Amino acid sequence: DVRWAGGTPRVVRLSPPDWSFDPAELRAAFTDRTRVLLLNTPHNPTGKVFTRAELASIAKLCIQHDVLVLTDEVYERIVFDDNEHVPIATLPGMWERTLSISSTGKTFSMTGWKIGFAVGPADLNEALRATHQFATFATATPFQEAMAVALETAQERGYYRELQHAYSLRRDRLRAALADVGLPPLECQGSYFLLSDVTSHGFTNDVDFCRFLVTEVGVAAIPPSAFYLDPATAPPLARFCFAKRDATIDAAAERLAALRGRA
Repeated sequence: DVRWAGGTPRVVRLSPPDWSFDPAELRAAFTDRTRVLLLNTPHNPTGKVFTRAELASIAKLCIQHDVLVLTDEVYERIVFDDNEHVPIATLPGMWERTLSISSTGKTFSMTGWKIGFAVGPADLNEALRATHQFATFATATPFQEAMAVALETAQERGYYRELQHAYSLRRDRLRAALADVGLPPLECQGSYFLLSDVTSHGFTNDVDFCRFLVTEVGVAAIPPSAFYLDPATAPPLARFCFAKRDATIDAAAERLAALRGRA
């Protein structure tokens, strides 16, 4: 947590439906005391993939203020349609100030193995290792070796293409089921989450809706307010995950059908 380290978090809001940020608000967030920018793309929970132009505007300010970037790109291989994941470290002047974090758990559906990796200049990786050794005592070396082989061979095996195709079908499957019961989803450009507007069912609070959904309908969703520094500012949405078997998505659709007529 930023506060535990003695810092003060300054948040730049993403606004629906496209989850864009206000450039003026972003500029105002930078001061002579700004030290690091935290970035997540593709973004959880919104499914937003930051465009090259958006990243360029962020990079310009980071260079101008000599700010480091810690970027969470764990959904980098789960991007849909014509959207493109652009690592901010690849932009001019950004490699030497960026530490990019990713996860084999997300890319290869091995979340239980807890194998992640970081890419960046030697000095930033050295600092990360110094911190990491106190957070994680040890992990399974055979799992690390297995994920290294997966990373080395995935491209030539066509795995990433298959992954995107499989998830795009599941996204469309769940999107149709949600729309059918009055829970219209917002656009999902990346990750494996859909956000749905819950207001047509009479809810203005995401926690209340998610509690109702799990207790009365038997389907679990996450209230996005959990991701907000101030939960009271969260819009009335619910986050659904489609990283599930088709049979699980179909079972959820059957249960959600009970909502028809409420909207």
